[in-house]
Amino acid sequence: MEAATYTTLTRQSGLRREMQVVANNIANISTTGFRREGLVFSEYISEIEGQSRSISMATANVQFNEHAQGPLSHTGGTFDFAVEGEGFFLIETPEGEQLTRNGSFTPDANGELVTHDGYRVLDLGGAPIFIPPDAGPIASASDGTLSAGGQPLAQIGLFNPIDMSELSRRNGVRFAVENGVEPIEGSPILQGFLEDSNVNPVMEIARMIEVQRAYEQGKGLMDKEDERIRGVLQTLGR
Repeated sequence: MEAATYTTLTRQSGLRREMQVVANNIANISTTGFRREGLVFSEYISEIEGQSRSISMATANVQFNEHAQGPLSHTGGTFDFAVEGEGFFLIETPEGEQLTRNGSFTPDANGELVTHDGYRVLDLGGAPIFIPPDAGPIASASDGTLSAGGQPLAQIGLFNPIDMSELSRRNGVRFAVENGVEPIEGSPILQGFLEDSNVNPVMEIARMIEVQRAYEQGKGLMDKEDERIRGVLQTLGR
């Protein structure tokens, strides 16, 4: 197989992966707290033995998450929370502590504040948050302090990973980190609001069209190269 075919194949493989990522972004336009994903194409250049020319191949092998603030929607829910600015909520999962921007919580049967998946939400000290069943109306201050009847109950924690590049997506809106997290201050927590997905539908659909066209062009190039090789073989076989 010639260099042109190898080069086109690696490019087609990367475009196919990008199409999957773009399709997933579009599918999560309405998912609370979703972060847009993207791919980075890298170029690999290698010298061809015995020739002055080199071969260049491009492939999509680095995936990243875009953490721009998404729009905030007013829900009026007592246990709906949105972060305005930097920071993530910390939750406890069977795979360890993870981060999320989806602040749609609810007290479970034991009075602990949990996500819709049943994972416990953690406070600023990394402990579960308990809401007494008879606490009455729950109010939240901008720093995440929950209170009932003027008496403080707990403080929802906000955290950032020590290294943002280490965030690894888990199940859509949850992120795992390798080297731990650290608490942050200064980002208001709004009660009765949820953060929408930060995916821009117009830009994402436009990107899907671009990727599809690029893939079709690559396929056309491979078809022409295949025809050329077949023609050469038929000529030599006469």
